[in-house]
Amino acid sequence: MNKAVIAIHGGAGAITRARLSAEKEQLYIQALSEIVEAGQAILAAGGSALDAVTEAVRMLEECPLFNAGIGSVFTHAGTHELDACIMDGNTLDAGAVAGVSHIRNPIIAARKVLEYSPHVLLIAEGAEAFAQAQGLEPVSPEIFSTPERREQLAHAQLTHKTVLDHDGDEPIDPDTKFGTVGAVARDQSGNLAAATSTGGMTNKMPGRVGDSPLVGAGCYANNANVAVSCTGTGEVFIRTLAAYDIAALMEYGGLSLHQATERVVMEKLPALEGSGGVIAIDSEGNVALPFNSEGMYRGYGYVGDAPSVGIYRDQER
Repeated sequence: MNKAVIAIHGGAGAITRARLSAEKEQLYIQALSEIVEAGQAILAAGGSALDAVTEAVRMLEECPLFNAGIGSVFTHAGTHELDACIMDGNTLDAGAVAGVSHIRNPIIAARKVLEYSPHVLLIAEGAEAFAQAQGLEPVSPEIFSTPERREQLAHAQLTHKTVLDHDGDEPIDPDTKFGTVGAVARDQSGNLAAATSTGGMTNKMPGRVGDSPLVGAGCYANNANVAVSCTGTGEVFIRTLAAYDIAALMEYGGLSLHQATERVVMEKLPALEGSGGVIAIDSEGNVALPFNSEGMYRGYGYVGDAPSVGIYRDQER
């Protein structure tokens, strides 16, 4: 393979065709295609994998269709707490922020942590103060809110449930429930990068942090083997170190990208009742996008090729 390529996801869950109109489905297909194309353009121009995943996730954060940045879900207290992580597979440098409420694009703040901080993970007010010192203008948390998210919170509180975008007793309505977003890429120099961002889970306890901003759990990149971004039941991805486990299976177990991702997503996660999926690109430029849920918003594209995007198991365009 050995080509520059980018892959993205917009969350995984019980996404049923019966709950998604043709018009709404087209909105997702179009958004996924445009974001893949933006990443391809960066890579085609000789840009780095780190720049490609940063821009792809920033665009996902700007799209209210997904649970990251604008369109993030609410905590039990009716607030927003956003998390993000980015990792450079060439240097193994990483940056992350968690529990932020006044940063429009958490992935940009995470990139600033990677580049200008001696630390890997900054949280809450400390992360926001650092971001402001790096020139990111603070925003009102109201910017993240949408009417659909408020309705989702009201329903969750009425039923006394903490709602993961990847779980539930009834088929998930794609109009109101989505998951983490992420991107992985391989550039023309062979460098890998990964980025993950999320608005969390509806009705969660304030202060809860999932896998998304944790290196090795929801995000990981190493030029030696693979770049991974995860979406799903955060607590299980943390307990299994899902992203790093894929890299370890490849490095120490000699498994291929396909074998390693299938082992984690289809065997290890379900064993602990974990639902969701991953996107991954290995050092040779191979792509894997497995998920054990009903659907996953996803797309990928090699430089020079048309984007391939899909939502359901039998769909790829």
